[in-house]
Parts: sequence; C-alpha cells; structure tokens
Amino acid sequence: ETEQTIGAQNLLRLLKTQLESAAIAKVGHDLKQVMLALWNEDIDLGGIAFDTEIAAYLINPDRSSYPIEELAAIYLGMVLSGTTGDERLALEAVANLRLKPKFEEILEEQNLIKLFNEIEMPLIPVLAGMEHEGVGIDTDYLNDLSKETELLLESIENEIYSLAEQEFNINSPQQLGVILFEKLGLPKSKKTKTGYSTDANVLAKLLTVHPIVEKIVSFRELAKLKSTYIDALPRLVNRKTGKIHTSFNQTVTTTGRLSSSNPNLQNIPIRTELGSRMRAAFIPSRPGELFLSADYSQIELRLLAHYSGEEVLIRAFEADKDIHEATAIEVFGVLPEQVTSQMRRIAKMVNFGVLYGMSAYGLSDRLGIPVGDARTFIDKYFKSLPKVEEFIAKTIAETKEKGYVETLLGRRRYIPELKSSNGRIRSLGERFAVNAPLQGSAADIIKLAMVRVDKELEEQAFQARMVLQVHDELIFETSEGELDALSLMVRDIMEHAFPLSVHLKVDVSSGFNWKEAK
Repeated sequence: ETEQTIGAQNLLRLLKTQLESAAIAKVGHDLKQVMLALWNEDIDLGGIAFDTEIAAYLINPDRSSYPIEELAAIYLGMVLSGTTGDERLALEAVANLRLKPKFEEILEEQNLIKLFNEIEMPLIPVLAGMEHEGVGIDTDYLNDLSKETELLLESIENEIYSLAEQEFNINSPQQLGVILFEKLGLPKSKKTKTGYSTDANVLAKLLTVHPIVEKIVSFRELAKLKSTYIDALPRLVNRKTGKIHTSFNQTVTTTGRLSSSNPNLQNIPIRTELGSRMRAAFIPSRPGELFLSADYSQIELRLLAHYSGEEVLIRAFEADKDIHEATAIEVFGVLPEQVTSQMRRIAKMVNFGVLYGMSAYGLSDRLGIPVGDARTFIDKYFKSLPKVEEFIAKTIAETKEKGYVETLLGRRRYIPELKSSNGRIRSLGERFAVNAPLQGSAADIIKLAMVRVDKELEEQAFQARMVLQVHDELIFETSEGELDALSLMVRDIMEHAFPLSVHLKVDVSSGFNWKEAK
C-alpha cells in the first residue's frame, strides 16, 4: 500500500461520521459510484441531496454522457481539463457546488424538480444496493449450454452449406452476398463498394423466398447469443462474491427507462427458446432461496388507454379481458367466439404497432401480407378506436408547437426531428412523439414503485432483496417463509404506484431460477 492510499483511508475513517450523517447534505456527480466505492471502505453514505449528473440528464436527456468537465464548461464557464490530482478533485467539488443552484433553477423552471426529488434522487441508493447485492449465476449450466449451442451451430452450418451446395464463411457479409444474390439468384439488395447488404432487414424480406435465409437468421441469432451472453456471463462473475454485479444506468436512455451494462440484461431475447433457457442460469445466491418476479402486464397499452380515453381499451382492461381479442372483435366486427388466431395476431400487431408508429409497410412486412391489406387493417383499427387516432394527432400537433413531449410525471423528451425538412426524419419524430409519453411514463411508474418497495423492505425488516430490473419486471431474492408477504406487498405497491383511469396489473410468480420465475 502506498502512503497516499493509507492517507486516503485514514481520512475516510476520520470523515466516516460526517459521510454517514443524514443531516449533512451531500452534493456530487454520479453519487451511485461514490456510494459503491464507500461501501468497500465500510462507509454507508447518508444525506444524498443532489447529483449533478442526474440533474443534467433530466434537463437534456439527449446527450450521450454528462462528464463533470463538460457540465462545468457549459454552465459555469469553468475549465477543468488539463488539471490533475488534488487540484482536479478540488475543482470538481467546487463545480458541483456551483452547478447545484444553477440546475435547481432550471429544474424548477421546467417543472422537473418533483421528478428529480421524488423519483430520480431516491432511486440512487436503490440501484446502488441492487448492484452491490448482485445476482447468482450457474456457470456449470452455462458451460453445458455453450457446448450444446456449439453443436447446434455446427448442425445449422452444415444445413446452410448443403443448401448453398458449397462451403463458405457465413460470418462474411461479402461471401454471403455472393452466395445469396449471385449463386442462388435471390432478389438483389443494393450493391455497395463492399458488396451486397445482408443485414437483418434485407434477410427478413427474403425469409419466404428460399429456405437458406431462415437458417442464416437462426445461425446469426444463436452465434450472437452464445458470444454475448452464454460464453461472456461466466467471465463477468466477481471472484470475491461469486456473483454478477450488473450496472444499472440512470442517465442513458432518452425515454427515462433504465438500461444495464456488463451484462446488458435488456437485450436477452424473451421469446426465443434459447433466450428463455438462458434465464435459467440466473439463480438465487443463497441456498434454498427463490426468485420472485413481478411484471407489469401490458403497461404501455394501459397507458395508451389512459392517455387516449378510448372506451374500447378501457372497458377491456377493466373487465380483465384479452386486450388483443377485444380489439379484434371491434376491428373485424365479429362475436367473441368468431375471433380466429389470425384475427387476434393482426389485432395484437396493430395494437403494438400503434405504440411504435408502425406504418402500413411495416405491418405488411411483419404479417407477410400485401401493403393494401395492412393499410385497410390500420384504417379499420382507427375507425373502431377513434380516440386513439385523436390522441396521436393531438400529441404530434402539441409536440410540434412546444418542441418537446412530457410523461405523466413531467419528464421531457425534445423532438427536433419534427422540424426537419426531410419527410422520413419528420415521420420518425412523429413516432418518437407518440411513443415517448407511453414508454417514459412506464419508466416513471416502475421507478416510483422501486423506491416505495425498497422503503417497505427496510421498514418491514424483510430479508428479501431486490436484485434485478428488466423492462417492466422486478426480480427479488427471497426465502420461502417471506414469499407470500413479499408477493402481496410488491403487487400492492406496483399496482397502486400511480393513479390511472385503468388499473395497473402485475403478474407475480416465483421459481428457483429466473426462467422458472417468469
């Protein structure tokens, strides 16, 4: 240990009381990291009052990062670059203190102060606690899955060679382009200097043209899952704890949703068999414990019902009916017993398509039907659910006027794309304008629930811990003895996190791994 390290540790010991005191307000930049670092020194940072990184993110959610030196330069005209060591640390501390009143004023002006104080700031210790706790991983299971996936990849590879009537490098877009478009004569995509495009969009359009395409898509998906997760997760296990400690990012997405990294949990596919099996690798870290999963059911569609006031959606949700079947009944004008699986599939695709501004072309692609038919379905949908169409038109018009859109709790997303002279960019802006309040409000609601659940866990002296947050789902590690009480408490808080004109529904389940708990 260097003298400097010993000096720093002695200083921390001297300051332990002040650092832990809730009565002494702490202002800083990326306080989650500060909390995690201090826990390693057996100091529990108290009095977390103001995080300049989070304030900057709420004011401008479109930046890719919020380094203190850039914030100091932009808002204070202070120069931090070029400084090092103690001088740098002192200047950062000064910058944080000066940024606080500046940011408070802007947050007040933009009606973001409540969101900042009641959701984002209280969420910091919750996320720090989840990261510190970590989650168990069954590395033996992953090793077996890796071998199995390797054999499956070899089998698909041989099928591809057989269909192509020659061996080639499947991972080379150039070689693949030659096989698909020259040797097999598939409808050509644009040819660039490097060859034909063989990206996911190009292959999706060719799925029904030749059986080799489906095999290539499967090969790519499997290979990506294997390298990104199955083989990578064991390398991320912390040697001291034997667990994975994912980082939850509070200042990354423009919508307000949390993201995660090392590993990125949001990108584990939900619907594929392998994605589902991979979830079985996530296990409770304590013997005999269980995972409890609490997942918001169709929260974005419920928010669409709330925002639009569309009776068809509200009635279906309040009666706890199958929302896609209820939509199909209206759109196709049939009785409940006459709804076919294809009608429900179309209704489901249009319901979710509306959330993300899907065009007739997009719908025709997804359903494999002519564009004219897709347009007819969308027209029928809006005719049957007129208030949804009104909500979309009104939201786009208001966003054009103000330049931004807001969530239920006042989170802003600026949409400069709406002012573009390029039609395609404008229509992208329209999609953002409609989706941002829905996705952003869902993010606000789950964050609010996380803060309240965490408080309740502490106040009721539960042994259970919140360990993961993915999309609209929270995962807890719990003993069997606490399972029922925990389920009731979590469901109650999540379902009543925010008053809407439709009730929020949470699906709760448990199991000995994440797959079982889904």
